[in-house]
Amino acid sequence: MNAFRPGDAARILGVTRSRLRYWERVALVEPSADLDSRPAYGFTDLVSVRSVLGLLDRGVSLSRIRRSVDGVRRCLPDVARPLHELRVWAEGCDRVVVRHEGVLIEPDGQTVIDFSAHEVVSSDEPVLVRIAPGEPSDAACESREERDASSARKWFERGCKLDVDRAREADAIEAYLHAIELDPGYADAHCNLGSLYFNRNRRGTARACFERALEIDPDHVEANLNLAIILEELGQNESALRCYKRALTSDPLYADTHVSLALLYERLGLRRKSRSHWRLYLRLEPKGAWSDVARGRIED
Repeated sequence: MNAFRPGDAARILGVTRSRLRYWERVALVEPSADLDSRPAYGFTDLVSVRSVLGLLDRGVSLSRIRRSVDGVRRCLPDVARPLHELRVWAEGCDRVVVRHEGVLIEPDGQTVIDFSAHEVVSSDEPVLVRIAPGEPSDAACESREERDASSARKWFERGCKLDVDRAREADAIEAYLHAIELDPGYADAHCNLGSLYFNRNRRGTARACFERALEIDPDHVEANLNLAIILEELGQNESALRCYKRALTSDPLYADTHVSLALLYERLGLRRKSRSHWRLYLRLEPKGAWSDVARGRIED
């Protein structure tokens, strides 16, 4: 958890090593840790790279990101990690702002608007996580297997659209079952199907779905997290802890994993470990849904 080799960092973040090397070359990101006398990426470095990826996904060009970072360093030298604070101003545009002392500021120093919104958590209990559909491919399918995979993806996407509406859960279940029928190895479909069965209090069926997803992909983050919740309910805390740790190994930057681990360590009376994960959560999500809870636990 302290340092990651560049190759491991690239794998965790889902980028190529060559892309990471280029960002290092242009001084956008850089490894600040050391592993076996070689440069390595620390936890904060991984968060910085993920910030770049998030901005790129929102349509901000790499050149604009670099200019914005340079502008923040000039105008707001007390902001230690500019990349962590950059935000897209509005959906569908590439205007970038930074949060600083309660306001949003453009990188040239111009104030944009007061920043006051925050999210509230009403419970200490973790919730199941689901997988949203990725971008569909436009490539033509030539084989039966490819056609089945394409159809399975469409049924999965239909299930994702339906399962946000409790009144349409039965239709969502049917959609995920269609996806699995066409592609039995569709781990994401098994995972989301399990979440729906969990919502209907069919814990045994939900568990079987999560376990099937993990048979297909042992490193599946959401399936590990969801199975761990069921194991915790059954009092199987050590098994739950193993699932959380597998999820953490697969993606150390998944904030929900740190919340779940923090809560479980609290129940086990391991306060120091719990606080460690609350701190890691805050480094990932300083304004996240659990941020107030995390700060309270750390102070306690």
